[in-house]
Order: sequence, then structure tokens, then C-alpha cells
Amino acid sequence: MKLYVCTVCGYVYHPAAGDPDSGIKPGTTFEDIPDDWVCPICGIGKDGFLPEGDD
Repeated sequence: MKLYVCTVCGYVYHPAAGDPDSGIKPGTTFEDIPDDWVCPICGIGKDGFLPEGDD
């Protein structure tokens, strides 16, 4: 599963870990996260993330 990086604060979304504090279960791919999810560190939306390694 591909990692996604927040372009604002550098938070890395790890699908294997999910984001349990936001209701995202471990094993959830980035594409399957609801569109209204935001970065747990800075609050930017999903559109502020890029796949790791994409600049």
C-alpha cells in the first residue's frame, strides 16, 4: 500500500496504521478514506496530500 504525505506539514498517512483517532481503521487505503477527512496534524484536506516519492 502506498504512503501519502501532507504537503503542508509532512505528516505521512500509513495505510497499515490508518488514523484510528479520526475513525480510519488500519488497512484503509488512502483512496478509501472519506473525502471529508483532514490531516490530523494541520487540518488540510485530502487534496493536500501526494503519494510518497511524487514531487
